Amino acid sequence: ATALQPGRQSETPSQKKKVPSFVTLKGYKSGTIDVKELKVAMRALGFEPRKEEMKKMISEMDKEGTGKISFNDFLAVMTQKMSEKDTKEEILKAFRLFDDDETGKISFKNLKRVANELGENLTDEELQEMIDEADRDGDGEVNEEEFLRMMRKTNLY
Repeated sequence: ATALQPGRQSETPSQKKKVPSFVTLKGYKSGTIDVKELKVAMRALGFEPRKEEMKKMISEMDKEGTGKISFNDFLAVMTQKMSEKDTKEEILKAFRLFDDDETGKISFKNLKRVANELGENLTDEELQEMIDEADRDGDGEVNEEEFLRMMRKTNLY
């Protein structure tokens, strides 16, 4: 692995947009940050990390047991986290296309409309099976959480 430094040409555009929050950290000069600084950086990037999540991340990245992580490790983890976040946003955009009546749920009617618009030849029974498979709380409709879960399970995103 090559050491990525701010300003080097080997960074991808998505990595470059993550660098500024790291640069603002006081530990940057040493090339490492501690747990507190990691939490600050994650919050600056729009994440609300839980204590358990932070501990797990640090233990995975801090192989030497110093309590600090390198810029490279930070960059790798945040690149992964940002791609997960982008994926969630894309899935929620798709959810909103189904939820044209803006109820916060996908009903049988919503699903049937989308299937017809896409030219899908699905029976009412098949459409209902799709709703039933995703519907975890048994209310007969699919909410955002259920939709996210189903889309991730199918590996479409």
